[in-house]
Amino acid sequence: MASRSTIIVVAFMAGAAIFALAPGLSTAVQRAVGIGAPAKTAVPSKPAAPEPAATLLPMSEEQIKLAQIDLANVGPALIAKRLVVPGSIVPSADLIAHVSVKLSGTVAELRKNIGDDVANDEVIAVLESREIADAKSEYLAARLTNDLAQDLANRDKTLWDGRAIPEQQYLRSRNAAAQSGMKVNIARQKLMALGLADSEIAALPESSEARLRRQDVRAPISGRVVERKVELGAAVGRDNLETELFVIVDLSRVWVDLSVASSDLPLIKEGQSVKISARGLSETTTGKIVFVSPLVDRDTRTARVVAEIQNAGGMWRPGSFVTAAIALDQRSAPVVAPATAIQKVEGRTVVFVRTKDGFEKRDVVSGQKEDQTLEIVSGLRPGETIAVTNTFSLKAELSKPKDED
Repeated sequence: MASRSTIIVVAFMAGAAIFALAPGLSTAVQRAVGIGAPAKTAVPSKPAAPEPAATLLPMSEEQIKLAQIDLANVGPALIAKRLVVPGSIVPSADLIAHVSVKLSGTVAELRKNIGDDVANDEVIAVLESREIADAKSEYLAARLTNDLAQDLANRDKTLWDGRAIPEQQYLRSRNAAAQSGMKVNIARQKLMALGLADSEIAALPESSEARLRRQDVRAPISGRVVERKVELGAAVGRDNLETELFVIVDLSRVWVDLSVASSDLPLIKEGQSVKISARGLSETTTGKIVFVSPLVDRDTRTARVVAEIQNAGGMWRPGSFVTAAIALDQRSAPVVAPATAIQKVEGRTVVFVRTKDGFEKRDVVSGQKEDQTLEIVSGLRPGETIAVTNTFSLKAELSKPKDED
């Protein structure tokens, strides 16, 4: 037993000596003889973190045009909380004219037809009338008599001043001149009541006999003929005959008749802004409320509200049904963008900002939405240019792998 222990000790010391004298031995040999350091347990390496998604999309001007991407500068705009109500377009009551005659006669000329545009004071028809001929003749006769009476009165005044005639003769001539002047004024008023203007009355002494029995019918406003109620040669005037010749409407401004529930009436006031839109029309327009009825319909429990809009292009036709959005609470937002410019990428709201080389994906925070516009609370500065149409193609391009063509 003692000899075996001695042998083991001698062998261990010999191995240590060999390790000290031969440091170049391989680690494997050292481990084989039991003198090397124990092998370290391998620790698995962590997978590499994915690279962040690219935020820049290179794109030339030609590529932008081919992709049909429209650009727009963002900036301040009005954002409002609105009440949406139905309505219909009607002509403005201030811009409708019924052209009627004030005497009996026949239609000699019709210079305008339905659908024609007319200007204010333009001659649109001509009548022939014995009544107008008698009134004009009476005026001309009274004028001629008055001229003679005035001349006689002036002559007698001169003679009376020179004591060549008695005062009674002068007084008679002066009285006759005053009466003739009154008759001229009465005849003139009669012509004006029949529809003649001052310029037409002043031109009567130089008029031909044929013109004495004719009267021009003039348009009282500019607009368009929407109704013509007589034919050429038709008898018009009194005795149960037609007195209305035309209906003219000026559609440069129109009204929007709205129906507002009684519960919403406290929110509605004259002067509020209204945005008008219609199905089938891409354009919208704005106007103002000009009338809020104090009466509520007992059956529908709604009140009539009237807004006025400009209609120079004639796009808003009377009789059309529209939708009106009445601004209740309006404020100015520093940056507003079209809703078509907004996309969702990985749960974040983004827009694509135009750069010199293409587009940059930009995270934004949106606020209040109105119709097709959206307030941008942060992420954009006024004046920056963004893509506003076909932005989905930019989102799709952003999602492509980097090595994809």
